[in-house]
Amino acid sequence: MTDVQSADPAESSTRIEQAAAQGLANTISLPDRLGYRVKRVLLGPPLVTSQLHEEKLSKRVALGVLSSDCISSSAYGTEEMLIVLLAVFGLTGFHILAPMTAVILVILTLMTLSYREVVMVYTRAGGSYVVCRENFGYKTAQIAAVALLIDYIVTVAVQAAAGVAAITSTVHSLVPYKLEMTLVVVALLAFGNLRGIREAGKAFAFPTYFFFGATSIVIITGIIREVFGDLPKYEIGRVVGHSTQIQVHDKGYGILSGLGIFYLLKAFANGGSSLTGLEAISDGVSAFKSPPGPNARRTLGIMSSMLAFLVVGVGWLSMETHSAPFQDGSPTVISQVAKAALGGGLIGHTGFILVQIATALILFTGANTPFTGFPFLANFVAEDSFLPRQLTRRGHRLAFSNGIFLLTLFSMALLVIGRAKVDALVPFYALGVFTGFTLAGFGMAKYHTIHKQPGWKYKWWINASGGALSLAIVLITAVVKFTEGAWLVLVLAPLLWLLLMRLNQQYRDEARSLDLITALGKAGRTGANYPRHVVLVLVDRLDLAVIRALRYAGSLRPTELRAVHISLDSDRADDLQRDWIARGLGDRVPLEIIECPDRRLIRAVGEAALGAVVGESAEVTILLPRRTFPRISQRLLHDRTADRIANAMAKIPHVSATIVPFDTTLDAQQEAELQKLRKKSEKAMQMPTLEAATADKPTTEPGYEPTAPGEGTGGPSHRSARPGGWKEPVADAAETASPDGAEHGDYHADENGVMPIAGVKWKQRVTIEGRIKIVQVGTAAGKSLEAQVFDTTGGMRLLFFGRTRIPGIEPGSMVRVSGTVGEYKGHLALANPRYELLPAEAGPGGKK
Repeated sequence: MTDVQSADPAESSTRIEQAAAQGLANTISLPDRLGYRVKRVLLGPPLVTSQLHEEKLSKRVALGVLSSDCISSSAYGTEEMLIVLLAVFGLTGFHILAPMTAVILVILTLMTLSYREVVMVYTRAGGSYVVCRENFGYKTAQIAAVALLIDYIVTVAVQAAAGVAAITSTVHSLVPYKLEMTLVVVALLAFGNLRGIREAGKAFAFPTYFFFGATSIVIITGIIREVFGDLPKYEIGRVVGHSTQIQVHDKGYGILSGLGIFYLLKAFANGGSSLTGLEAISDGVSAFKSPPGPNARRTLGIMSSMLAFLVVGVGWLSMETHSAPFQDGSPTVISQVAKAALGGGLIGHTGFILVQIATALILFTGANTPFTGFPFLANFVAEDSFLPRQLTRRGHRLAFSNGIFLLTLFSMALLVIGRAKVDALVPFYALGVFTGFTLAGFGMAKYHTIHKQPGWKYKWWINASGGALSLAIVLITAVVKFTEGAWLVLVLAPLLWLLLMRLNQQYRDEARSLDLITALGKAGRTGANYPRHVVLVLVDRLDLAVIRALRYAGSLRPTELRAVHISLDSDRADDLQRDWIARGLGDRVPLEIIECPDRRLIRAVGEAALGAVVGESAEVTILLPRRTFPRISQRLLHDRTADRIANAMAKIPHVSATIVPFDTTLDAQQEAELQKLRKKSEKAMQMPTLEAATADKPTTEPGYEPTAPGEGTGGPSHRSARPGGWKEPVADAAETASPDGAEHGDYHADENGVMPIAGVKWKQRVTIEGRIKIVQVGTAAGKSLEAQVFDTTGGMRLLFFGRTRIPGIEPGSMVRVSGTVGEYKGHLALANPRYELLPAEAGPGGKK
């Protein structure tokens, strides 16, 4: 093997890093989480981003792929009108169906002309949302976003329920299980889309052409049989299996009466469901081959013509055969029409089965369309900062998984509420659909007014008329369908719009803050920027997780590194202190024990961090060691205290919190292999050893003077170097004299000579008294003990050099100390003072 060396040290280092990483990967197993393993089994291996591409569609394929939602609405549009007409006007309802269908065709024509302008101008995906955003602004566009999102949710529910109804119309024994079957269908569609099913190719175009061809044969056959007088008529009031027809009578309301007009409008609102999916081509215009605009325009015209033929044909045959809806929705009107037109016998029954299969296929394909449209629309809205940005992330198989989950959840909830009955779901449908039509029409009208391209007046009239007519349908539906579910949409839609506005306001506030900080940075006014960096490692007990956190803390190269224990139990704190010293950690990392008598752990940590910021003028990083466990049963035995502490620290300026996880399954062999690899590459990669990572460097702060011990202590004398930062007071007799009762600023010593801490001065010999709140073991110079004592006026540091433990010097103890005041790291301190332990209940001056 040839060893090729690079002349570039950086390149050589990179190669060593890669080799070390490869070796680490080969020797240390990093197990996947259970959730990821389940996801991989169910959804398959993950797809990489480079596999993401958009397939461009020809007109023929695009017609099949994008029109399934629209074409399939002909399977239930006629039935929804008959449900109202027959129940109110009796058999006359069959004759009213024809002029009402003609009105629906007029609306279809106007909407088609309106959207032909949309696809020519806006060739990006987005449809009415993009039209509204570009012409009315972002806030008004969110009305379109809410309407479209609701439309997508209802489309999944309606199309899936109608598809199951096609199945139960063939197998009547399945009618009692219609809801369960529909929920399973939606779950399967969601599963398929999470795996990465795409609405492209001949496979998704087949159901549209299959359904159109099968239904066309039914219509043509029915016309031929009617011409020859051979087309049968159904009896009114039939019973099929467990299902009965809706009640139809010969006497009904007068058509021109007030109540009659109300029910006509109600039937018209139901018939509007035949136009759902008309906007699908404008939503997917970017998927067309070049030129996308003209191709989408031609395809839209063909789709509308196909829909018109099916609606007219199914409507006419249902009128001629007296195909009335059933109370349970099965058999459907289109299945009755197919059975009557194709007749009995082997050929007729086979043809009927094929028609039902084609109907179910196109309805399920139509239900699949929103699983692409909803996540993409949610992605657009989220990119505009009106929805959570999690909706912009692609998942395991490059689909917008979060959007798919939301769509599945809401559509299933709607199916449960409506008991999977198409008639109960239609009121939710028309409001969303025609609100989108309204905004698209008015948006294009404004576009023509602004740009005034050739022929703009004609186009303006087309779009404005389409918008006005759609608005009228929205108002009609809101009134006549209010008690049947439209009220829910009218309540939820404004609430969702307000929610989108609130989310956007939060994102804009964050962006404004970022702009402000950036502008201040350019102007050199970023606020306080502390040069010191203090790292506090929170220690509950000494274990491998703490060692891992200390190693990581050393790699941050802080100005000062301290371990901090919040004392909730004095015995436990005492054991930790002894263990810390016994293992030699105190020589490298000082252990600070903070009293917390009220057991408010998070508050105590916050006070310690804020004290370091204010008292030491430092940026503070808090490291939170956390043990991770592979089993759920093990995780339940441990709380999430580290998360709560980290969340609280985020609110304190100049304080950051980092959770350092430690895997409890890391065995000794893996650790040994890791150490071996690290030693091989540490020279090139500059990876510090554990000892170097946890060792403090001697400070070079001004005022460092190694001196002999000064004041005596309550214990034996120890000689050692003073720590960095200690400034020895050089006092003369005049300065050290401090008779009892002498005045120190506004404070006076009491009758026992005890001076309030706020009144002490540098180089003065004083006696103070208070409660020890913080104890720290170890300093940069080696063995030492630091305590912080507080009275009602302030606090002061006590330094005991050469000692790591003194009985009684612990958090919560009352102490009286005497000595000459010096300076340590910019704070007044007493070095090796004389001390006297006081009863815990003693007050100032030893008084109880």
